[in-house]
Amino acid sequence: MSFFCRTIQFEDVNEILDFEEKKLLETMSDESDRIFARWNSKWRQESLEHYSKLGWSFLARNKEIPSTHSAEGALVGYFTAQPLLFLDGQTQSLWIEHLAYNSLQARDQLSELAYKLAREKHFQRVFFPNTAGIINSINTYKPDVWNPQNFLVKTVK
Repeated sequence: MSFFCRTIQFEDVNEILDFEEKKLLETMSDESDRIFARWNSKWRQESLEHYSKLGWSFLARNKEIPSTHSAEGALVGYFTAQPLLFLDGQTQSLWIEHLAYNSLQARDQLSELAYKLAREKHFQRVFFPNTAGIINSINTYKPDVWNPQNFLVKTVK
């Protein structure tokens, strides 16, 4: 099964916040810990609003699962991204700030989408966050460690 993917719109921000809040509730039982996690998260409302306007961030939906937010189906993952110009000696790179998902298939499909988008737009690199499981999605692209927090994938030879 393939998920439906499209760019994140401003109207999607509340649904993404709900998606992240649900994940936070599943992993942290203490309310004060959740408050601090929200403050330090890459999915803060102002961040999502910023990235939603750029047109480089995408979400994935499962059409087979109904959603109260959208007729397109349930949100199963997303990434926020922006182009970076003249970083690390490269003309154009795609910076993935945050990638969140609730299934491995969503993670893999979103990672592949980011890579293919960068290739299609003739970007030289994609920078992925070094978070749990991402390496498994991008291993076929032969990633390099750019710094402890990020992998880089070359999109040209």
